[in-house]
Amino acid sequence: MSRTRARVPAPDQACAEAVELARAAAEELARPGEPGEHLGFESEGDRIVTHYFACLDRAYRGWRWAVTVTRASRAKKVTVSEAVLLPGSGALLAPEWLPWSERLRPGDLGVGDLLPAAEDDDRLAPGFTEVDDDADHQALFEYGLGRARVLSAIGRDRAARRWHSGEHGPHTPIAHAAPAQCSTCGFYWLLAGGLRQMFGVCTNEYTPDDGKVVSADHGCGAHSEAAVLPPPVEQAIPILDDLGYDLMEEEPGAVVGFDEEPGSAEEPGSVDASGSEELGHS
Repeated sequence: MSRTRARVPAPDQACAEAVELARAAAEELARPGEPGEHLGFESEGDRIVTHYFACLDRAYRGWRWAVTVTRASRAKKVTVSEAVLLPGSGALLAPEWLPWSERLRPGDLGVGDLLPAAEDDDRLAPGFTEVDDDADHQALFEYGLGRARVLSAIGRDRAARRWHSGEHGPHTPIAHAAPAQCSTCGFYWLLAGGLRQMFGVCTNEYTPDDGKVVSADHGCGAHSEAAVLPPPVEQAIPILDDLGYDLMEEEPGAVVGFDEEPGSAEEPGSVDASGSEELGHS
């Protein structure tokens, strides 16, 4: 099975030769001298040719002027049909347009700015506006009564994932170095509602998380039960004095001599160490 190919018409000779006519049309739109060299032409149809010229404007690098010329059937005069500035390869283009609601980023809202929520915002769900005057307004507020819209399950799940994966969740350097989690800290104030099992508010003024929502498995060094360990005691190295000496007194009756081996005979002039005779000077 052969692939169908689109028929490319042969360029009309009169239209292909109308280079100066196309250049003059480009110069009417651009400033003098901005249309540069002729980059070629392309056949668009029967007796329709588009000429391309380089754009020398420094603000439109990589762009080119495109001037389309044509002539009527059996007519000899060529006329200009269209002249536009088109981007070429490597041209600097504006980013794709997005509505302002999709261009917003967290933290963009400033003083005096208004950010209305859309009617079909899936983060919100309808509330209950009928409230009895004699009812407990605080209890009803917890369930969303008295408000036109309340947080939906989708909005709650998105907020939980965003908070847990953010800088106040468990995957931060300060949380990894913490002695314990926020869930066991006395400065951890639980949230109300369905998020109380995972999140609370830090109330320690000395931490970078003060007044911010933190996850229960977050942590920092200012945990209420953190204890400062005493510094370890280094064992002193014993000092040996091998230069001095001490005088030792002899005990009464002690005799200084050499031990004899068992069975050895006494030599003449030797002293009997076992004798009781006292030695002295005559």
